Amino acid sequence: MSGNLYLAYDYPLLGAFWTLMWIFLWILWIVLLFRVIVDVFRDDSMSGWGKAGWTVFVVVLPFVGIFVYLIARGRDMGRREHEAARARQASLDAYYQPSPSASAGTADELKKLSDLKSRGVITETEFQHAKEKVLTS
Repeated sequence: MSGNLYLAYDYPLLGAFWTLMWIFLWILWIVLLFRVIVDVFRDDSMSGWGKAGWTVFVVVLPFVGIFVYLIARGRDMGRREHEAARARQASLDAYYQPSPSASAGTADELKKLSDLKSRGVITETEFQHAKEKVLTS
């Protein structure tokens, strides 16, 4: 080994900064590209030909295509994203909402227990114990 080993000297701090900046801008560009493509396919008001045209334009000429898309249709991107988030939240709320039959089942059980108590089939303590079981389940 006849050569000297200069690690930090060959790659100065400013060079590292510029490299990190270019990597950050490249990742930002990729994210922006995917956001535009997702927005193209999310828009229900656009025809299939329009979606195909914008997709080809963005893929073939990515820099020009994305800038033109942001200028022409960028105003409504936030509105479409907000509507999609609202629809996802409504779907999630509807999925986790308790069914009305569960509360009706509890009311029916309590009514049956009350009828049994009024006819004298069960005692007051049995009624209270069964009522607690129905209300806790």
